[in-house]
Amino acid sequence: MSVRRFARVALAAGVSVSLTTAIAYAAGPGSAGIGDPYFPTYGNGGYDVTSYDIDITYVPAGTTVKGTTTIKATATQDLTRFNLDLLLTASSVTVNGTKAKFAKSDPHELVVTPAATIRKGSSMTVKVVYSGQPRTISYAGVASPWVGSGTESMALGEPEIAAWWFPSNDHPRDKASYNFTFRVPKGLEAIGNGKLVSKTTSGSTDVWKWSMPQPMAPYLAFMAIGQYAVTKGTTAGRPYVVAVSQKLPSGLRSTITKDLMKTPSIINWEATQFGPYPFDIVGGVVPLDDFGYALETQSRPVYTKGFWGGGSNLSVVVHENAHQWFGDSVSVNNWKDIWLNEGFASYAELLWAQKTGASSVNQSLAELYNSFPASDSWFWGVKIGDPGKDSLFDGAVYIRGAMSLAALRNRIGDAKMTTLLKQWAATRKGGNAKVADFIAMAEKVSGEQLDTFFQNWLYTPKKPAKTAANGLANIPTRYTGQSDFVRTFVANSEMYAARGHAATHR
Repeated sequence: MSVRRFARVALAAGVSVSLTTAIAYAAGPGSAGIGDPYFPTYGNGGYDVTSYDIDITYVPAGTTVKGTTTIKATATQDLTRFNLDLLLTASSVTVNGTKAKFAKSDPHELVVTPAATIRKGSSMTVKVVYSGQPRTISYAGVASPWVGSGTESMALGEPEIAAWWFPSNDHPRDKASYNFTFRVPKGLEAIGNGKLVSKTTSGSTDVWKWSMPQPMAPYLAFMAIGQYAVTKGTTAGRPYVVAVSQKLPSGLRSTITKDLMKTPSIINWEATQFGPYPFDIVGGVVPLDDFGYALETQSRPVYTKGFWGGGSNLSVVVHENAHQWFGDSVSVNNWKDIWLNEGFASYAELLWAQKTGASSVNQSLAELYNSFPASDSWFWGVKIGDPGKDSLFDGAVYIRGAMSLAALRNRIGDAKMTTLLKQWAATRKGGNAKVADFIAMAEKVSGEQLDTFFQNWLYTPKKPAKTAANGLANIPTRYTGQSDFVRTFVANSEMYAARGHAATHR
């Protein structure tokens, strides 16, 4: 498959904003952005969220969301007002039980002014009542990332989706625990993150409650509504929930279900490579709509059915579940650190291919290295350690991301590489990290100076030379074509990259 078929998503330019300069001991507004260099207005300043309680009534007519979200947070400065990211229409806001003033400074920013200043270090409970039709809402020239409509509908997207269905501090740097209540017409399933707490019926409404106690970034929260075959249980010592659309053709549904039912065993193997699984439950969701990508929604990835167009595809299951360590548990500090997510999950596919005998890591590295000539500036021209928002989800970030880690494995040795990945996942569990943090840990674990290695692989827009210093001296020279695994890997990467179509860039 030609690499030039990779999705190339043109991302609208972010608007630079001036952040409020704090005066010592003076109360003021929280900033309208958390400070991400790619997307200056993503997230908000002045508070840290500890939990979300999201109660959604979903009306298929008009793909309508009616919500009440309760946010518990701690003020990180004296606050006279603060922002929440929300594209739907708020009808009521209270702060600590008292009505608060609220207004939109732009369609995405809900500005809340509490009745009294919230003092630094104090807790606040914010309750927002809101409604809208998320599928119809575009922002900054980008269409809604919402998937499907009517009785087959899903809140899903990266780098953001939260603003289309609940108010939040929408950046990976502010993680929190989540409780979900989904109220849907009787007979529809409503799937979310974490454990299923209960499923009850009240008149013509089914009520599904889900809980994700471990810290989660807002974009990883999802809601899938439709006619799903839901399978629950425990296998290989792991509790799981698998949901596959009942409307898919029976043969395709069977193939998908068989692969997703192997998730617990795949997680157990990944734990031997990356350390203990960071969450309490596993699973997967495949809806009716062919939305074109997969996403590592925490504890339960969501996949488009197209990954199974050619039959069984465990490689994608490996990739999305590797993200549970790299992307979900250890999240980017800023979006420019995306290599820490996509490079690592893609590298897991190479490890899996070696485990199953499909292709050794070195064979895969050799085939990929030889497939892309130095003249291919599209592939080698992206600085994958800081790709720029226009290339955030380019295929090069995935494929070269995996190649860079395979080369690092060659450079420092398999044993040290495994130690490095386990230590990285353990020490950064539940938090955030920068590329520079990983480089520092790699040097500490390996005992080597690796600045030049990472400069050549992550920050130099050209093909690394085939040298020992670049981890390429011992790759086989005889592999000039592409094995079945590498063709699947490239095809999967093309589809992973398609998620960028859902991005909103402000």
